[in-house]
Order: sequence, then C-alpha cells, then structure tokens
Amino acid sequence: MTRIEELVLQRQAIDAEIDAEYKKAFAEAAKGEAEAQFNLGIIHYMGHGVTQNYGAAFSAFKLASEQGKTEAHFYLGLMYELGQGTSKNYAEAAYWLEFSAKEGHPEALNRLGDFLQNGLGVKQDFQAAMRCYKLSAEKKHTAAIFNIGLMYELHRGVEQDDIEAIRWFKLAANLGHVEAHYRIGFLYLMGFSVKQDFLEAMHWFQSIALNGHVNSQIRLGEMYDKGLGTEQNYAEAIKWYKLAATHRNAEAQAKLGFMYGNAHGVPLNFAESLRWYLLAAEQDYTAALSNLGFMYDHGQGVPMDSNKALNYYNKAARKGDENAKKNRDLIEARLAKQQAVKH
Repeated sequence: MTRIEELVLQRQAIDAEIDAEYKKAFAEAAKGEAEAQFNLGIIHYMGHGVTQNYGAAFSAFKLASEQGKTEAHFYLGLMYELGQGTSKNYAEAAYWLEFSAKEGHPEALNRLGDFLQNGLGVKQDFQAAMRCYKLSAEKKHTAAIFNIGLMYELHRGVEQDDIEAIRWFKLAANLGHVEAHYRIGFLYLMGFSVKQDFLEAMHWFQSIALNGHVNSQIRLGEMYDKGLGTEQNYAEAIKWYKLAATHRNAEAQAKLGFMYGNAHGVPLNFAESLRWYLLAAEQDYTAALSNLGFMYDHGQGVPMDSNKALNYYNKAARKGDENAKKNRDLIEARLAKQQAVKH
C-alpha cells in the first residue's frame, strides 16, 4: 500500500469518526444534554464532518449556555462580535465575553480587554483593559502578553515606557507572536525612549521578514536604502521593497517608484517609476499621488500636463502633504499668470 493510500484510509476513518460523533451529539442534544449541545455547536461552527453553519452553531451554543455550559458563553460573545449566525452586536458580545471572562477564559479576557481598550459595546477604560490583559497573560495567552506591551508603548492605562513594552514584546515573541518581533524592531529603530540600536532593529526585522512580514520587509528596505546599521545598499533595498510590493503594499510600491525615478540602484527609468506610483495611487497612497503630480508637472516619462499635475497635487494636499500644497499653489499661480497675459 502506498503512502497516499494509507492517508486516504486514515482520512476516511477520521471522517467516519466525526460522522459518528455528530450523530451521537445530535441525538444527545435532542435530549437536552448541555455537553452534547455544546459539542454540536462546535461541529457546526468548525464545519467538521458537516457543512459549516453559523446559525445552527449559534442556536446550539445558546441552548448549552442556558443550561450552564460555561464554554458556550465565550462562543456566543465571539459570534456576536463577528456577526456569525446573528447580527453583529458589540454590547451583546461584551456581555457574553464578560460572563466568560469571569469564569477565567483566557481568550475571553483578552477580547474583553480589546473591547475596553477601544470602547466597543462598553465604556472605554484603559485600566480595566490592562487588568483583563494581565489576567489573560497569567494564563500564558500570547496575544494578551503582546497587548500589555502595546499598552506600555502607547501610554494607555499606564505610564509610557518603551523598555517595559519591549520586555513584554519579547515574552510574546518567544511564544511565537510575529507582530511582537516587529514592534521590538520598530522601537529600537526609532529610539524614542529606548536607546536607538539599528543592529538590534535589523535583527528583529530579519527574524520575520523572510517569512513574509510586509512591514518588516519595508523597514529593512529603508535601512539598506539609508545605510542605517549597515552600509547603504540600494540593490538590497530594492529587493526588500519588491518582496513587500508583491503583497500589493502601497508604501513599498511608492518607494520603488522613487528608486526608479531617481536611479537608486537601478538605471533611471521613468516608465517603471510611473508604473509603481500608479499602483500605489490606486490605493490612495499620499506620497505616490504627490510624486505623480511632480512627474506630470515636469514631464518626467509623461507629457507635461499642468491639469493632471494639479489633480494629483490636490489629492495629496487634501491628505495633508505639504509639498503637494506648495507645488499646487505654484501651478495655480502660474496658470493664473498665463490667464492674465491672455487678457
């Protein structure tokens, strides 16, 4: 028997076991047994052996919760939060998550912390959010550990403290939290209230960039672009920008537009610069809009066109780009002068 045949037989056996469990759970649920109703909810929620059905899952969890099945409280909160099998309702979600949190459910504690931090269905309360995160963190909940670091970084419910933030982020990173790697790298890169350390920043970015973390790829590109913690290397910068751009990241696309438009690591190529800027502009990325205005303003790879330049400058200016505002004003003054000469 081949390995494929063995796997097929194993899958058939697993499917048969799931089907038997479903029939058993369905029969026991019909008798009103809370555990069976909860298990039936899980089967429908996950789509194990049956077509995924949030409505049926919600009904089963509701019945289980009415009979005191504590695990069902969390799923009701989750489904109200996400609008699965019922209308999205943050207040109702918060009610059920709080119910579950009081029972010590680590994910419910973390999600309730998110609700309190962001004022979803409850009054915004950073200190209460931090208490929820810490209770969840005591149970080794990775996302809660990360969230505590974020609270210290963002000065929410605690004094702003990047050193303490990094301590919590490192705990989360050691448990596999990808975004924690990025936050550590970013804090070392910026050096706000922790000593700036480009080598340390690069280490943390590299730890996840090769696995596809887009923001880390961009930051590495910037570090090679500007020679931060390493020798300036435009070719290496372009490599990282392109990796990020494959995920349709507008910031990376705009940076590639700049590299091609300024001959950084590649021959000057306005057509390629224009292509990348247009891709970023489709996502309304401010720098791309401003630079497209500049290209039409000065005829770089396109016919000079003050109206198109003005259109792009206006879009960027509305998003707060100061250079776009200045360039827009210069075009408007130039056009007004030309109009006055005609008359």
